[in-house]
Amino acid sequence: MAASSSVSASAPSSSNIIDSHLHIWASPQEAAGEFPYSPGHEPTLQGDLNFLLKCMEDAGVDGALIVQPINHMFDHSLVTSALRRHPTKFVGCCLANPANDGAGIRQLEHLVIEEGYRAVRFNPYLWPSNQKMTNEIGKSLFRKAGELGVPVGIMCFKGLHLHLSEIEELCTEFPSTTVIIDHMGFCKPPINEAERHIFAGLLRLSKFPRVYIKYSALFRISRSSFPYEDTAPLLSQVITSYGINRIMWGRQVTFNSLAVYFAQTLIFRSLSYCSDFPFVVAECGYKEAKESVLHISKLLSLTSTDMEWLMGKTAQTLFKNAWQS
Repeated sequence: MAASSSVSASAPSSSNIIDSHLHIWASPQEAAGEFPYSPGHEPTLQGDLNFLLKCMEDAGVDGALIVQPINHMFDHSLVTSALRRHPTKFVGCCLANPANDGAGIRQLEHLVIEEGYRAVRFNPYLWPSNQKMTNEIGKSLFRKAGELGVPVGIMCFKGLHLHLSEIEELCTEFPSTTVIIDHMGFCKPPINEAERHIFAGLLRLSKFPRVYIKYSALFRISRSSFPYEDTAPLLSQVITSYGINRIMWGRQVTFNSLAVYFAQTLIFRSLSYCSDFPFVVAECGYKEAKESVLHISKLLSLTSTDMEWLMGKTAQTLFKNAWQS
């Protein structure tokens, strides 16, 4: 099962602890004024910037990539305000607007060029009914992302098989656009031929040199309980196909134990975590989280160099010169 790989690509050397995927949304007080929620997407959890900053400060976390939340839909004013207030602490990932009028293309240009966003998320379930990411607007957005030099993160929440052909078409037609597949494409350890075929599709995407994978949200893709040992073979195969320098590790955490989560990032220096702050999910605790990382890495015989790439250098390479004072 060993999947150690040698990497010749250069990468930045940094002692920063970076959370590579989280969300913020307005407090009820903020939502009543400057930063209203999108109708129907009012959150039930605390996720305001001040709470995030306190958790990060308490745990010594240096920076994060903030992904525009569905709670504010295409109104990026809250995240933009956070980026302006903390330009060396946060990097922004905007949410692509696939409206047929093309307003999303103009917004993408504005957010990247004028507001400094460094990535864009494609949520295929926001496309108009019965349309795909490969429609005219989707291709224009994808092309524009490549021209602007920002990665496109794709969330295949309902299954990679529903969107694999779209991703392949986009990557083939626009090879200069970088793609990040969230949460291993939501591929679980396959137990039948259909699922093995889907996972083979994830591995097949490695033929595109600008496709990256997030090994994250293990509780979602595992069929077992902590420490999610059944995901180790998936990671082994992904490393073999992609190389360790195209994979980022991450996890989702329990909202009620968020301070504990951030403390856990001190296990390593030069990490890039994917916390998905502030959603409520199953979290195992400090000692167990440390044991899980070590357990999976030992199962795969990962080297210290492999772990550096998996745990942070991949993300820091994608977002060059970010999180610098």
